[in-house]
Amino acid sequence: MSTVSEQVIAAENIEQAMSYKEYRQMIDQLLAEDKTTGSDHSEDMIHYTTMNVHRMARLDKRVALTDEIQNRLEQLSSNLIWLVLTEAWCGDAAQNIPVIAKIADASESIELKLILRDEHPDIMDQYLTNGGRAIPKLICLDTETLEEKGTWGPRPEAAQKKVRNWIDNTELSKEEWAAKLHKWYAKDRGKELQAEFVDLLKEWT
Repeated sequence: MSTVSEQVIAAENIEQAMSYKEYRQMIDQLLAEDKTTGSDHSEDMIHYTTMNVHRMARLDKRVALTDEIQNRLEQLSSNLIWLVLTEAWCGDAAQNIPVIAKIADASESIELKLILRDEHPDIMDQYLTNGGRAIPKLICLDTETLEEKGTWGPRPEAAQKKVRNWIDNTELSKEEWAAKLHKWYAKDRGKELQAEFVDLLKEWT
């Protein structure tokens, strides 16, 4: 949720970015070719991507916007671009981007655009999390000037705290804490993310 004074995102980055619908269509097309985004098309990465398609489809149907976020969206006084760095195989991206898309769709003042992390290392490296290229990473920009208003990601803070605790617990493997994380997401259904965005939209506008 930091800001960067130097503008690193250009108009062509926005023009070449995908809508959420285009992102979903791209992933479906890649899977039809036994591929995913990035350069690793291994069986594991295809499996993760397939799982993520199911997660996104489920969230597209089930996520309901809270009264709080809808009220905040109605009060927006400026136009924003939400540029999100993502990859199809990323579980956190699959769990959060559908909720972000639903928020953006509910306001004519917000345009959601997506770009692939590994195709834009110059941008990604300006928005590291604890030194790592964690995704999804959302960068909020003023529509007219592309001035950066703030950032979010890679997951809601409540989930981030749990992940840090699980990583510190050396008895848990990455597979084990990842499973616990996805159970948390399934139970939460985007509520924590929406609560954070209520506050962020106040900051960003």
